This record gives sequence, structure tokens and C-alpha cells, in this order.
Amino acid sequence: MLTHLTIKNYALIKHLELSPASGLNAITGETGAGKSILLGAIGLLLGNRADTKSLWDEGEKCVTEGIFSVQDYGLEKLFAEENLDYDTQAVLRREIAPNGKSRAFINDTPVTLDVMRKIGSRLMDVHSQHETLELGSKKFQLELIDSFAGNADLRKNYSGSWSEYQNAVTAFQQLQTESTQLKKESDFVKFQLEELTKANLIEGELEKLEAELKIAEHTEEIKSNLNAALQQLSQADFSITTGLVTVRNQLQAIASYSITYQDLLQRIESTRIELNDIASELEQAEEKVEFDPKRTEEVKDRVSTIYQLQHKHQSKTVADLISLRNSLQEQANKTNNLDALLKEASIKVDKSTKQLNQDATVLSQSRQKTFATLAKQLVKLLKELGIADAALSIDHQVIEPGVRGIDAIEILFSANKGMAPKPLTQVASGGEFSRVMFSIKYVMAGRTALPTLILDEIDTGISGEIAIQMGNRMKEMSARHQVIAISHLPQIAAKAESHFFVYKENKSNRTVTAIRELSPEERITEIAKMIGGAIPSTLALQNARELLNS
Repeated sequence: MLTHLTIKNYALIKHLELSPASGLNAITGETGAGKSILLGAIGLLLGNRADTKSLWDEGEKCVTEGIFSVQDYGLEKLFAEENLDYDTQAVLRREIAPNGKSRAFINDTPVTLDVMRKIGSRLMDVHSQHETLELGSKKFQLELIDSFAGNADLRKNYSGSWSEYQNAVTAFQQLQTESTQLKKESDFVKFQLEELTKANLIEGELEKLEAELKIAEHTEEIKSNLNAALQQLSQADFSITTGLVTVRNQLQAIASYSITYQDLLQRIESTRIELNDIASELEQAEEKVEFDPKRTEEVKDRVSTIYQLQHKHQSKTVADLISLRNSLQEQANKTNNLDALLKEASIKVDKSTKQLNQDATVLSQSRQKTFATLAKQLVKLLKELGIADAALSIDHQVIEPGVRGIDAIEILFSANKGMAPKPLTQVASGGEFSRVMFSIKYVMAGRTALPTLILDEIDTGISGEIAIQMGNRMKEMSARHQVIAISHLPQIAAKAESHFFVYKENKSNRTVTAIRELSPEERITEIAKMIGGAIPSTLALQNARELLNS
């Protein structure tokens, strides 16, 4: 349960702290005082989105922190699954920086909003006025049935089967479409593949062929220049290497006279050896250069073939052509194996369909088992809450499998004798809607171990004796759960173990929302104001005392 709540710098709240009791807590205050703002801040602990527009001071960060006592709710496994340290006290914190960046923490460990939602949803259930409006939606009603039936595991199984079925059907349909296209392109693909395969392409060969062709086309020029270079270097009577031998002999004669002459001699000798090596390589290169018309023509034809293929397929390199060839081969293989692939995909569709129908049937049967029990409990409560002729049933239709199963359900309701139940949105007034919603919350609270229930004006549209009965039921709920009721009704406020008052005050020319727990005497005055207005009469004060003592 929630033991302490701290809100800083959120909307009209500069700094607010609240320590609710373990049982029934009432939060009251004038319309517009900020009760909905309080809910918005609590929603941050459930992973709801927020932005910088919600900052009271745009230059400081917003912090919402809830401290929960969790030792009695079996959450150790859930914390372990999320790699969180478990303790009997859990601290959930959200921070929104002025730049809009949001961070979430559980026990001071940073977590994602998904983890925050998962943990938060096991600690609090917040009923908002929007949720009452959602009561008329079939989706909401189906989720209610599943919650009442405890179908979480069955829903998870069905959801997995639905995903597998969707994937199998999508894969089969894509293969069918692809099959039609592949068959259309089969002849063209075969022609292109044969052409590229016949070319017997080798990566890197074009560069080698181009280099060979360049030499072949300039054989005479290359051979002439290599020969001339060789003559100058080593073969002429007065060649460079012959001259270097003379220089070496001259330096050798004086080398013993100075270290400088010895160094020069060594350098000349190194140069002579290097030039002899160059001359040898020139000679080998010159011998290799032979004009071969037949080979030159073969190289030209091969280069031309590769150029044509590159142009045809808009490829820049031989590697691109090889990649295209491999891709065409895969496509051809797939075309050849289409019948087998389609058969395999069809088998997967049949298998996933069978599993989907099995899981859908099990889920549907579990849902249907709860219809009578849920309707009976809700009718009993509604009668206790003043709808003496309440009638409620659950209409059920089997539909084609969908994301939520094969069930289309709708809660049918009648508040008047002799009138057949109809969809809630058609027959329920505001007060009746509130009572149906509260009855649902009451019934669901008895089937869950949820620590904290927050009810936001779930008593809208009711008064008098009905309000007293609803207050009694809230009191009963608070024996099993911590209940925080935001209410305008004195009958509800009087039943609370702790009573908190929300109000506005002006500080530094800015309006802020504040909250404080009322003392016993202050509660009398506040409840009297709720009964008789801003200046309560003696009778209103007396009625307030009676409500508190009842």
C-alpha cells in the first residue's frame, strides 16, 4: 500500500506530501482546487507520459515519489524478473527535467517506463472519470470479464497463438504473391542467369585484363624504351655501371686516408649494386614483352564482354555482377522450389490455425463460466445501492478469431421493472453508470491482491441513502485494500479513516495547490460545509457529527 507520496514542481503543486492511512482515505475540496492534478502526478508513477508543460517552475525538475509497503503481495518474482532489488518497501520515482527528459526509478534503480507500468500496475489501480465513460466500450467490458475470470495466462497463450497465426498467414500470402511474380519473371531470370553463368566471371580479373591490354597495345614503344634504358645503364661501352666501376676504383685508392672517403666508397658500391639489379630486371622485363596478336584479341574480347555486361546491368564492378548472378541463382532456386515452399507455408497456417482455435475455445469457455456469477454479484450490489429493479446480463456472440479472441460481449442493463436489459450506453443515467462502475470495482477488489485503489469521483450522480451505502461498501473494501476516494459527498468523507483536504493558496503572486490532513474538529467543519455550504449552520454541523459517528 502507499505509505507516503511526495510531489514537487508539478502543475499547480510546488511541494506536497501525503501519508494516507492503510484503510479508507477521503480527499475532498472545492471544484478546481487541484484534485485532478493530484491524480495526474500519481499517474506518473504508473508510467503515464508527461511533458514540460506540467512543470510549476519551468527552470526546475518535477519529482513524484511514492513509497509503498509491499511485503504482503508476493512481488518478489516480479522484481527478480525485472532485475530489481526486492525489499518490503518499494520506492517508485519519476523525474521530468526542464528539457523534457523523463527518468524513472524503482528502489533507486533506473528503469524504463514499461517496467514502471508493470510494477506500478501491481501496486495501484486508479479509477478515473474517463474510465467510467469507457465502461460502455466492448473492449473495456471484455477486459473486465478476463480480470474477473483470472484469464491472464489464457490471454497470454492466446496472444502468442494469434501472433504465430498472423505471421504464418502473412508469410503464406507473401509467398503466394511472390510466386505469381516469380513465375512471370522466370524466363527472363533464366536468360540473365545463363548469360552471367556462361561469362564465368572472376572477381578482380577486369583490372588484370585492362593492365595486360595496355601493355599489349604499346608493345613496340615499351620494348624500345626498355632496350634503350638497358643500353644506357649497362650494355654500352661507356654505360653508367661501367663509369661507376671507375669511380669505385678511384675512391678505393684513397679510402684508407679518411673515414669520409670510406663512406663515399660504400655509398658508390651500394649504388653500383642497386643499378646492376635494376639492369637485370630491365633485361628480364624487355625479354617478356612480346607482341602476341592472338592473345591481344582474346583479352580485348573478354574486356568487351565484361564492359557490355556492366552496362547492361548497370554494375560498376565485376563483384556487382557476381552478386547479381548469385541473387538470380537464389531466385531461380526459389522458383524451382515454389510448390514445396507453398506447401510448407500452408502446413504452418493450418497448424497455427488449429492451435489458435484451441486456445480461443479454452479462453472463451473460461469467460462464459463467469457471466452468470459476475452478473449475479453486480445485480446484488446494485440493489443495495438503490437500484431495486436492477437487471443485468452479458450478451455473448462467437465471432471470427481476432486479437482478443472469438468473443464479442456486451453488458446489458436495466434499472426499471418490465424493461429488457439494453446496452449500458443506451439506458444508464450518470448516477446509474457510477453505481455500475463502483459495483465492478467492488467485485474486482475482492478477487485481486492489489494494494491500493484510487477512486476518482466514482460517486458522481448519487446522494442521500445511496451515498451512505456506497460509503459502507468502500469501508468494506478498505478492510482488504487501501482505498483513496476523491469525493464531493459528505457521506463518503465521513466513512474515511483519514480525511485530506485539497485547497488553493496564493504565494508570491502564484496560485498553488496544497493538501493537509484534517483533525477531528476540522473534519466536522469540512463535512458540514459539504452539506450546507461555506458557512455551515448549526444543523449542518450536527448532521456532520452524526455522519461521523454513524
